[in-house]
Amino acid sequence: MATTSKTNIDKNKSDKKKFLFPSAYSILFGLIIIMAIFTWIIPGGEYQTELNEALEREVPIAGTYQEIEANSQGFFDVIMAPIAGFYDPVSYIANATDVAVFVLMIGGFIAVVSSTRSMRAGINATLRALKGREKWMIPILMLLFALGGTTYGMAEETLAFYIIIIPVLIAAGYDSLTGVAIIMVGAAIGVLGSTINPFATVIASDASGIAFTEGIILRAIILAAGFIVCAAYVMRYAARVKADPTKSLVYSQKTANEKHFLQSEDQNHDDELTTIRKIILSIFGLTFVVMIWGVSSGGWWMAEMSTLFLTSSILIGIVARMNETEFCEHFINGARDLLGVAMIITLARGIVVIMDAGNLTPTLLHGAELALADVSNVLFINLMFWIEMALSFLVPSTSGLAVLTMPIMAPLSDFAGVGRELAVTAYQSASGIVNFITPTSAVVMGGLALGRVSYDVWLKFIMPLLAILFLVITIALSLAVLGG
Repeated sequence: MATTSKTNIDKNKSDKKKFLFPSAYSILFGLIIIMAIFTWIIPGGEYQTELNEALEREVPIAGTYQEIEANSQGFFDVIMAPIAGFYDPVSYIANATDVAVFVLMIGGFIAVVSSTRSMRAGINATLRALKGREKWMIPILMLLFALGGTTYGMAEETLAFYIIIIPVLIAAGYDSLTGVAIIMVGAAIGVLGSTINPFATVIASDASGIAFTEGIILRAIILAAGFIVCAAYVMRYAARVKADPTKSLVYSQKTANEKHFLQSEDQNHDDELTTIRKIILSIFGLTFVVMIWGVSSGGWWMAEMSTLFLTSSILIGIVARMNETEFCEHFINGARDLLGVAMIITLARGIVVIMDAGNLTPTLLHGAELALADVSNVLFINLMFWIEMALSFLVPSTSGLAVLTMPIMAPLSDFAGVGRELAVTAYQSASGIVNFITPTSAVVMGGLALGRVSYDVWLKFIMPLLAILFLVITIALSLAVLGG
């Protein structure tokens, strides 16, 4: 008896000592605090700027950096940062409010569709059609997301797809991490290998004073090689999970995830794919087609996409013959389910708020400018790649990073004997590889929250893949420089 008691005491002590990885909220708020501390240590700075008429914004001028009086961020600034992540409390200009509202509209939309059990009926029909061939969903879906990434920088739009794809994957015998990887890795490798992406390649090329078609062959090679590596990596993991579910990195959540994504607790409903459910699924699919068209060709962004999902929700409610009370209840409950995701997005934006207010970014950029002076061309392109990766953690916006860094980096590449098109490729490869993991990105943290995958589990899954991609990019950039 005494031995049993001692064993229990030792077990309790062990449980207490076990490290629990902090939540996404704690990680992001911790980064806000760290950035605020840096504003007391690192001097503020600024560059002279000039208006780039093609970009319609001010860009920094190389060689004009100067230190300015520090704007140290204090306690009130730190606790205000999550609120400022929503909107600028001085100018009332939106920061992450538009993305947060978009997420809430998606939550309501998905809940209305799910309440009709049309998704479940569609999943069952899909699995019957693909029986024995489910694994081919993975590269096909990843290719679609990669095409979105390379052509128009598909990012925030991917948040709408998690609750569509993950239930299909779980029902097919995979796990939620496989679904997250298909979406996040697929879109991210597309952005990394951007070919005509207006928010990365085009803006960076214009800021560098070259046509965006320069260097497109190398970028296409990186895209193709990277996609093959990523698809093989995800398919290998998925095959292991299907063969042995205990190999899943989220195996401890298996039952909870099946209940959450498949609604398996309710077995009293008929899941036949009726005519009304087919109409609902048609509206559901058409909504995403319209969204992609709107973003890529119609000049749409968050407000228009949010309106689209709200309108489709109402239309589906009418087709399903819901009364006003039922519709409102489903929609509000769905929005409430994604409120945590919206908070994560605004916390991520709060980090950038602190950096901008503390004038940290110009100083960090100047440090990069000094580091790249007087080095060989091969070392230059690789140093630039590494520096852009570091800056990407702090500036998760691809277009923002391009406007900030390329007016400085492009002239420096001239002195190093490196073509400006290679500088653009190094920039977008760096920004792209960081897109897989950066905790300051609403796309990464929001996607993980939607997929119910913790950040530490995601790092454990993705880091070996990033090491391979890092090697591929380093070799490609080095050979391109040596090849002249």
